[in-house]
Amino acid sequence: MASGKNSKAVRNARAAVVSKRSTPWGLIATVLVVVVFAGAVFGYVYYQGKVKSDHLAALAPFTPSAQNRDPSQQIQGVQVIDYKGGQHVTPDQQVAYLHSPPFGGTHDGYWAACNGVVYPNPVRSENLVHSLEHGAVWIAYNPDQVTGSALATLRAKVEGQPYTVMSPYPNLDSPISLQSWGHQLKLSDAGDIRIDQFVSALRRNKYTHPEVGASCQALGPGEFDQDSPPPFQPAPPVSAVNGSSVRSEVEPGANGAAPDPTGTR
Repeated sequence: MASGKNSKAVRNARAAVVSKRSTPWGLIATVLVVVVFAGAVFGYVYYQGKVKSDHLAALAPFTPSAQNRDPSQQIQGVQVIDYKGGQHVTPDQQVAYLHSPPFGGTHDGYWAACNGVVYPNPVRSENLVHSLEHGAVWIAYNPDQVTGSALATLRAKVEGQPYTVMSPYPNLDSPISLQSWGHQLKLSDAGDIRIDQFVSALRRNKYTHPEVGASCQALGPGEFDQDSPPPFQPAPPVSAVNGSSVRSEVEPGANGAAPDPTGTR
């Protein structure tokens, strides 16, 4: 009898062990973690996609079309001047610009590289104005006022983006200034939605810049060296205009002697 009881006890013990082993809590916990993580990833991706979709929808009214040729007219604070293109100076000449930063008028025969370029140092305005003529948007900022996260926000809007360029601009009278050909908007906040509206409305807008299809690619040494660009120089006063070393912002019929490196301006 004792032997039978012992056998039954052993069987019960084994059954209990099997029962305990039949619930793999570790595996269940792992699966739950994976499911929760996957759900979080999916939720994040969905949220980011919705944010991007909502952002694009908000910018839709600022997309140029035949019916809406200059959407920047809807943006508060944009200054507009009708500049004619094709007025060029040589690299040793300056332009007595009437606006700071300039956003049109006479400019250097060589454009500044402007395909998502963020220049760490101030660049000669005459070259950057030529980039505007090609359809680029130039984001200038006061390096004494825009730093840290604000600077990073601006960089993210430029790096890797075609026909977009950014540079510090000494003594700028506002923290941020946006330029496209014949258009300017000055702002104080890098998070201002008007930055994206301005870029959407005017970058490569075939209705607002003179030289549709012209390049923003780097030219190279001897023309415009992206890695060693000509440095910024303050614009001379209008009283210094002499027709040779200093030229006017607007010169009807004028054309500088610098050759066009690609055949298009």
